Amino acid sequence: MSANLIVGDGTSMEHWRHSRRLAELPEIAVASLVPCNSRAVIIAPHPDDEVLGSGGLLQLISALGRPVLLLSITDGTASHPGSTRWPAEHLAQVRTRESAEALARLQLPEGRLQWLRGGFQDSQVALCESALSAYIEQHLRPSDVVFSTWREDGHSDHDAVGRASSQAARAVGASVHELPIWTWHWAHDDDPRVPWARARKIRLSAQHLARKRHAARAFTSQLQVDPSTGSAPVLAPLALERLCQPFEVIFIQG
Repeated sequence: MSANLIVGDGTSMEHWRHSRRLAELPEIAVASLVPCNSRAVIIAPHPDDEVLGSGGLLQLISALGRPVLLLSITDGTASHPGSTRWPAEHLAQVRTRESAEALARLQLPEGRLQWLRGGFQDSQVALCESALSAYIEQHLRPSDVVFSTWREDGHSDHDAVGRASSQAARAVGASVHELPIWTWHWAHDDDPRVPWARARKIRLSAQHLARKRHAARAFTSQLQVDPSTGSAPVLAPLALERLCQPFEVIFIQG
């Protein structure tokens, strides 16, 4: 898959809202995903992926008392190409601050989250996949449970992070599960490209969902029209709505 899958408005919210497949996905308990004495490792290609893909999961893991390591692979500096309003140097600072604010809005218990930034180049992650795998591996333990973006999510960085995370987890003996993010844009509920047999639903309470939505709104650079280029928001309202449902979906380790 390639990034050109992310075009236009994408699959309608109406389609997903009335999807029998989504409604009938088996649910999974976070306590069984991340057992006692395990650490959860969230691997986000860009600032905002940790909230959009797993903002509810982060809250549920932390509520169980499990420690969390967040690896932000890039600083998201390629989100506004050609922009004078959002040049790359400015984005590196802004998007990191937005992630920090978003994580604060999730109200995770103090001391549960360790956050590291990888400094890899946004939109070029696939070109240094071996280095990325080595970087991830050096931060993993055999008892970790890794959550990465799906290796076929449709964005080149997301796909590369999924592949590298899987390789690193295998190398240390950790388990790894994958999170679809852009999948909801290009796929449909009968799409054979999606590994539905591995899909599990994590149910979010109204409070968890409200916190996730509040956190997602911290990414203001991604939610605004760019006046210098006329480009639409990176995260259009429909995209945000698709990612802020009362559940999150993971593809469990195959």
